[in-house]
Amino acid sequence: MGDDPEYDIDFREHPEEYEIGRGEEGVFKIQPYKGELLPLWGFADRESADEGGEAIYRKYCEYRDRGEFVGMDMARKYLQMGYTRAMRYARYPGGRKYDQDGTERDPTFWADEDKREAALVYERWQQRITNDESYRELKAVHRERDDADR
Repeated sequence: MGDDPEYDIDFREHPEEYEIGRGEEGVFKIQPYKGELLPLWGFADRESADEGGEAIYRKYCEYRDRGEFVGMDMARKYLQMGYTRAMRYARYPGGRKYDQDGTERDPTFWADEDKREAALVYERWQQRITNDESYRELKAVHRERDDADR
């Protein structure tokens, strides 16, 4: 994925333009999924993670029922991002992993127990997707199409 061209693409209309990428890549660029998933996402505490995880998983199921792999993968990425962001706050006071001089701080076990609980909630929802046979199958099909286009 390039720098900014994603903003000009409707990935529901053009799923062939989507590259799976690494980690959480694209969560703030891939439309219309960003607009549908970002409002559901939050990691302030376990309650917001419970609500957000369930809502994002429901959207995942809608995308799966329509065969929209891009939406399915974006839902997975939002759940992954919930885990990584909450875990950062759980391990680093205030979520600050680096000092002002750029030196990585030593993590604390656990700086914020509520954020840790939120992270674990998101991790469970994400595992439901990564273990879903439909997700695995559509991911393989998408990758094969990507490889054939190169």
